[in-house]
Amino acid sequence: MRALTIAPGVADSARVEDVPDPPAADGAVLVRTLALGVCGTDREIVAGHYGWAPPGAQRLVIGHESLGKVEEAPAGCGVEVGDMVVGIVRRPDPVPCPACAVGEWDMCRNGRYTERGIKERNGFGSEFFRIEPVFLVKVDPALGTAGVLLEPTSVVAKAWDHTERIGNRSRSWQPKTLLVTGSGPVGLLAALMGAQRGLDVHVLDHHDSLQKRRLLDALGATYHVESLDNLNGFKPDILMECSGAPSVVRDVLGRTAASGIVCLVGITAPGHDFDIDIGALNRTMVLDNNTVFGTVNANRLHYEMAGEALARADKAWLNSLITRREPVEQWTQSLERQPDDIKVIVDFC
Repeated sequence: MRALTIAPGVADSARVEDVPDPPAADGAVLVRTLALGVCGTDREIVAGHYGWAPPGAQRLVIGHESLGKVEEAPAGCGVEVGDMVVGIVRRPDPVPCPACAVGEWDMCRNGRYTERGIKERNGFGSEFFRIEPVFLVKVDPALGTAGVLLEPTSVVAKAWDHTERIGNRSRSWQPKTLLVTGSGPVGLLAALMGAQRGLDVHVLDHHDSLQKRRLLDALGATYHVESLDNLNGFKPDILMECSGAPSVVRDVLGRTAASGIVCLVGITAPGHDFDIDIGALNRTMVLDNNTVFGTVNANRLHYEMAGEALARADKAWLNSLITRREPVEQWTQSLERQPDDIKVIVDFC
């Protein structure tokens, strides 16, 4: 079968190659791949900055944002032939640590977890993959190809889950406003889930996009194309940083209302030094009871929350997030950013 593979640590080693059928050891459920989402993590792996092959292997089948259809499944396992499904990315460590022991493998404490398509386990970027039933999530078939958005939405669902848990430290916490920095797929999905919560949603980006403006207008959100300094002192109750831009990460700190929460979702490369008035930042955060935290990955609860959010969303709106589809044979083109890209997918159909 055809698969999208790379040699971890070797830049520009991506190719399509024939690989053996997925082994039974990968799981009892056989899934035919329909689509694969591409994100910044994939680009980092292809650039040689990240990724680990399975033990004993030289190459890694890439891909962690999956969408497929069940071809084979044992009776009573929770999925049936024909179901649309998405594979959960992370697997708990074998010890397990306290978090993995209770199903919160996204919060693994010792780093011995594995991840499909990223860390020591082949991903979903092949014509077929096998998977354990417990790591499959059924997708509403009405979503169609937009079901491929489930994995990135699960990351956003976790951000909301943890934001709300932190906020509920106070019985009086009733957030009204949300600011999202960055309007890539994760930023737009964060805005969607904020709108679903009835918040006054604002999204800040570094350059204007008519398509994104229309998407945010449809949510009733306000689109800003400027710097944080130009928002006229706007202080949101919740700020979700989804750009990963170092200067934006610096600027969002201390920018919320009192008892506000900054959630860092975007990942920043190291090597960026900035002058920050730590005293002023500390004073603001302590006196205003503010919180800053980071989040990544998701567990089953968050995939289920994501499925509920997508099921509630307008299907045409979701489909508009998918702006480019590349065939398997030309999948490396999906890694090259184009001006109008939002979510790019590899189409296995």
